Amino acid sequence: MPDHASAELPGATGPAAPERIVVVGYGPVGARFVDELLPLVEAGLAELTVVGAEEVHAYNRVLLADYAVGRTDRDTLDLTDGSRARAAGVRILTGTTVTSVNRTIRTVSLGDGTSVPYDRLVLATGARANVPTLDGVKRVRRGLMKPGADAGGLDSAAAPLPRGVSALRDLADAATVLAAVQAGRRIVVLGAGVLGMEIALAAAAAGAEVCVVYHGEIPMNRNLDRGGGSVLTTSARLAGVTMVNHARAESVLFHHDDDGVERFEALICADGKQISGDLLLLSCGVGARTELAHLAGLPVSTGILVDESLQSWADASVHAIGDCAHVSARPADADLGAAWIGTRMAPAGGPSGLIGPGWRQADSLAARFTAELRAGVRAAAGPAAAEAAAAGVTVPATAAEPGASVVMLKAEGIDVVAAGDTTADPFDAALADADAHAHGCATGAPGRLGVSQWADPEHGRYVKMVTRGGILTGFVCVGMPRTGAELTLLFERGSELPADRSVLLRFDGPDYDPATAGDAFAPESTVCWCNGVTVEAITASAQAGNDTVACIGTATRAGTGCGGCKGRIGEVLERFAAQTVV
Repeated sequence: MPDHASAELPGATGPAAPERIVVVGYGPVGARFVDELLPLVEAGLAELTVVGAEEVHAYNRVLLADYAVGRTDRDTLDLTDGSRARAAGVRILTGTTVTSVNRTIRTVSLGDGTSVPYDRLVLATGARANVPTLDGVKRVRRGLMKPGADAGGLDSAAAPLPRGVSALRDLADAATVLAAVQAGRRIVVLGAGVLGMEIALAAAAAGAEVCVVYHGEIPMNRNLDRGGGSVLTTSARLAGVTMVNHARAESVLFHHDDDGVERFEALICADGKQISGDLLLLSCGVGARTELAHLAGLPVSTGILVDESLQSWADASVHAIGDCAHVSARPADADLGAAWIGTRMAPAGGPSGLIGPGWRQADSLAARFTAELRAGVRAAAGPAAAEAAAAGVTVPATAAEPGASVVMLKAEGIDVVAAGDTTADPFDAALADADAHAHGCATGAPGRLGVSQWADPEHGRYVKMVTRGGILTGFVCVGMPRTGAELTLLFERGSELPADRSVLLRFDGPDYDPATAGDAFAPESTVCWCNGVTVEAITASAQAGNDTVACIGTATRAGTGCGGCKGRIGEVLERFAAQTVV
């Protein structure tokens, strides 16, 4: 344990007790926050307690799909073993739930009946899988439900999913899917979002029989337009996945196992379709775990409402990060009771659902705590920025989240990347431009909408680019990995597209010359979106002797999130090696 008696704050007349910080949630975001706060703990300025519901230490949930189909082993999922944290004096309680928060006396009550005091409370409770309304599957309303003492029932409460029905949110779920894949079973995936498509394609590649059932016309309809979704559908079918669209699931049909317990047999749709299988895998999105905050009287919406400093709207000593956090500016006249959302219009935005923003929030909040405590600013009694300014402390600003994130589908042989708003139709845009001409508007006026579209469905290729005033504001790219990489860079920088959009298609042509894409290796180009690692950082790490993708991941964290950037990391290393030889 650190020597707390020796911790003195600047300007203090004697030793100060360390700040008591409690973190609820030990997933990827909570673990990242703990790692970033360790120097503060080691300096004796903070006393840290972490409470995690799962028995194991933090692991990468984004890679669960890879583990569930046997593509990677269990060890590669681990983010930490907690050894350094424990050596620093961090108290890590796994397999434990927090059943309530008492903000008056600043304590959290645990499932074993004990309580832990805090000066600052960080909620990193994450999200749980949404269970759709299906006859035969009990759905729990959790808004007013007090968390149970049993960590194993945190998500299911008294309504566990029936046999043969699973989601993919933890290691137990992954083990269920893996058993079905290894046995070559028929898996029915309900939902065709990014995660649903990834697990479906991965399971099919591993030998399972897979069917994806979804209500809309196209898969990934939140990210793709009709053209891109249609090409993805064709590619998925060629990969062995059965795609069933316009299917509203209504109920589940069961049979009885030898022990008399019901097991999933088929999914019944509103139009009478009966889709049989051995495992029903729910991929219907996620919902933030907000019940703990709600019961504590904190304002919640689609997540726990926090301001730009990640501080609760209602309590300056409470913060939220990751999938449970809904970042939104705090209204000056807000009634900050827990029922705020029930009486007013819901705030804009919501939890991102992506690991990258969660990690950036963890880094930012840890940097803020560190700056404040090293400068002698104790737990705030008001808005964090005001408290810090009053003490003359400059604290790091919360990392600004991008207006629109880049979404990538990780699947062997099927490259999909999309970003921004791509709803504009190219012919509607042309009509709007013609109307502008008719009214005497200049064709090159700022903000002019432009849409370029190219499709080759037979070969699984599709590109759509949307611009405003020539600046790329959204795109869809299917089956064109190099073009997708180039568009990602242009979107990230808010760059203007070339007047002849067709030149961008040449990146995936047979005469492609890597030298023409040299901009992709510009020092400031982002390679790993999850961790914000640039070409320059990877090159510097390579110069220090880290010459493999795994070594780069250890040194910079690049590639340790969704893993979709590992190919790009390899390209940067290859380019660095070639330049070194020359």
